[in-house]
Amino acid sequence: MKYTQLGRTGLKVSRLVLGTMNFGPQTDEPTSHGILDAALDAGLNFVDTANVYGWGENKGRTEEIIGSWFAQGGGRREKTVLATKVYGSMSREGETWPNEDRLSALNIRRAVEASLKRLQTDYIDLYQFHHIDRRTPFEEIWQAVDVLIQQGKILYAGSSNFPGYKIAQANETAARRGMVGLVSEQCLYNLSERRAEMEVIPAAQEYGLGVIPWSPLHGGVLGGVIKKEVEGGRRASGRAADALANSLTRAQIQAYEDLLEKHGLEPGEAALAWLLTRPGVTGPIVGPRTAEQLDSALRALELELSEEVLAGLDEIFPGPGPSPEAFAW
Repeated sequence: MKYTQLGRTGLKVSRLVLGTMNFGPQTDEPTSHGILDAALDAGLNFVDTANVYGWGENKGRTEEIIGSWFAQGGGRREKTVLATKVYGSMSREGETWPNEDRLSALNIRRAVEASLKRLQTDYIDLYQFHHIDRRTPFEEIWQAVDVLIQQGKILYAGSSNFPGYKIAQANETAARRGMVGLVSEQCLYNLSERRAEMEVIPAAQEYGLGVIPWSPLHGGVLGGVIKKEVEGGRRASGRAADALANSLTRAQIQAYEDLLEKHGLEPGEAALAWLLTRPGVTGPIVGPRTAEQLDSALRALELELSEEVLAGLDEIFPGPGPSPEAFAW
């Protein structure tokens, strides 16, 4: 396993992040525990979740699965860098109540306590804001975070789905309070969706945040979706189905798969390997539903993409260019 520092911190994390969003909704508890064990055996020490995972009437279920895994002992908690998130409503359908979502100091305090209970741990390594809260000032957010750090309930704070200007606002406010501020940004970033390169990733680099891309295969679009459709008769769904319905996008994906086939590369592994070459990226989040999918993701760590392949990928999926030159002169 390869490791790197998380942003400007002294924290060492694996260059792949184990995403757990499928644990519960698509992957049962025993299989989820098996994937967690296999990841840890491979040296993958960075596990990401969120309080809302489990979704619907089962919000919090994913954290409970991770908590029952920690409870098995064997150094599982001590070896894991644990990240979770706060923002989404934890109210059950028909039971909506004020202050059960967003980033008020009250909800942050309650959400941390609830996550700690479900996760069966007394601290969270990286506590992430799942979305910006336009109603709550950063002064209030950092006041809540400061208390939690002093109490030893969280160690670091990170953001997710923040625009570049909000990363700047957050860390400038933290600096005025003498706090470390955000140390990571979890954003949508992959070959097919590169808009983060314009503002978000430069802001993260400027302020010393590690970038943690989510959806590295763009909902399956970059995982060999056309090849699977042709060879296995597997119909695409969700984002992949939408992409294939667009003739221009389908042609782009076909060119991508043809390029990788020419070089003997698996599309999903190449898409992950590409992200590992990008400036500022700590590691992409992989969300395996099975042990086999985890094995494929781990192989990406050893994959070296040639200059010819990298140039070909840039030609097929050109980035937006830097800001402001991308939209000005």
